[in-house]
Amino acid sequence: MDSRTAPTPPPAPAPVRVGLVGLSARGGWAPHSHLPALTRLQGYELRALAASSEPSARAAGEKYGVPLAFGSAAGLVRSDEVDLVVVSVRVPLHREVILAALGAGKAVLSEWPLGNGRAEAEELAAAADRAGVRTFAGLQARSAPAVRFVRDLVADGYVGEVLSSSVVASGRRWGPVFEPSGEYLLDRRNGGTMLTIPFGHTVDAVALVLGEFTEVSATLATRRPVVHEEGTGRPAAMTVDDQIAVTGRLGSGAVASVHFRAGLSRGTDFHWEINGTEGDLVVTGDSGHLQQASLSIRGGRGADSSVTELPVPARYFGVPDIDGLRGLPAYNVGAQYAQILTDLTEGTAHVPDFAHAARRQRLLDAVERSAATGTRVML
Repeated sequence: MDSRTAPTPPPAPAPVRVGLVGLSARGGWAPHSHLPALTRLQGYELRALAASSEPSARAAGEKYGVPLAFGSAAGLVRSDEVDLVVVSVRVPLHREVILAALGAGKAVLSEWPLGNGRAEAEELAAAADRAGVRTFAGLQARSAPAVRFVRDLVADGYVGEVLSSSVVASGRRWGPVFEPSGEYLLDRRNGGTMLTIPFGHTVDAVALVLGEFTEVSATLATRRPVVHEEGTGRPAAMTVDDQIAVTGRLGSGAVASVHFRAGLSRGTDFHWEINGTEGDLVVTGDSGHLQQASLSIRGGRGADSSVTELPVPARYFGVPDIDGLRGLPAYNVGAQYAQILTDLTEGTAHVPDFAHAARRQRLLDAVERSAATGTRVML
């Protein structure tokens, strides 16, 4: 062999070692979202998990083939074999886990909402700033190919100047019947509400596409104060708002409205129109959980008054590792993980951080204050 041949390429960078807090052998969100994404993506290694007890952790470790299993988050965040802590537990538990991870100097991905209310989110954002580590908020609707395509259509002038935008959506949960595992979502004190979860994810995507709200006026109501458990019919009190109607103005001057209804509708479960001086876009889907929904896009511009389908171009599905997850809620989670990997390895900022999450929770707080006082709230 010629001694002048090209030098051996440098070895591939070590994978980001992930510790997932909240991965349970009994099921839940993490096994259907984080797990399939992490096990497919090159550049990650799911190294550790934490569950609510030692037996639960062992069971999950054996079921999913995760080498390190901890009976509490405290042990996981201290492990030298974890680079990125992923927080996938109920909202009231976020604060404790996140503060422990930040204290250990670990990068953190927290599911949305970041904290249980505005004050907690701001506390966690400030703690992250002091810790000087990378943080990521699980607002994965903005990673969805369809949402990014709509953003680019608007930015490229497809509709001209945006005049207004209207969203009508169904929250899926918080309807007349609740799943036994979801009873904690009925109590607004737990922070997992229709306002914080589907409305929060969706309004974040709207802001990505059209810009931020500068003022809001809102009406909130609980129209079903008593709901019933699926299967048993057992009644339970619900204090979460099951009707959310928000109108306001965006930074561009455009007028926007967002109306969320609990449960599912016999009509449409997600309809988003963007109306401009040169054209219109219509986005429809199967639920108001924009971070998970299957979306279709139609548009029209110029003299033609009709709208036609606008397929999402292949370039927006730029992560081959997760092609097998298309059409599943895990796809957008995987797309966000791919962006996080770039952020960690190249120093970019594709994925919103805790400071962004705190700003978004300030918007939700403004919605609640407007509804409580009957006044317009400026942002």
